[in-house]
Amino acid sequence: MIILKSHPINKQRIYLTEGPEGFAIERRGRHSTNRSKELPKKVEEDLLAEVQRLRAENEYLKNLQALVLEDERRQHKKRR
Repeated sequence: MIILKSHPINKQRIYLTEGPEGFAIERRGRHSTNRSKELPKKVEEDLLAEVQRLRAENEYLKNLQALVLEDERRQHKKRR
């Protein structure tokens, strides 16, 4: 059995439970906290409403740009 110097109890536990392959897994850093990933209902509704508004604004701007380009092409043809 292999026991390493750094944190021998942890290394021994890893070796006994997972075998030599357990040492290949990166285990450094802090663990994530158990925070709730679910947003409050009001915040979620506000975000969905904002996304809907931004999509509508984006569609409007695309249509406006298409109209402006079409108008510029017509004016350019009249000049020739």
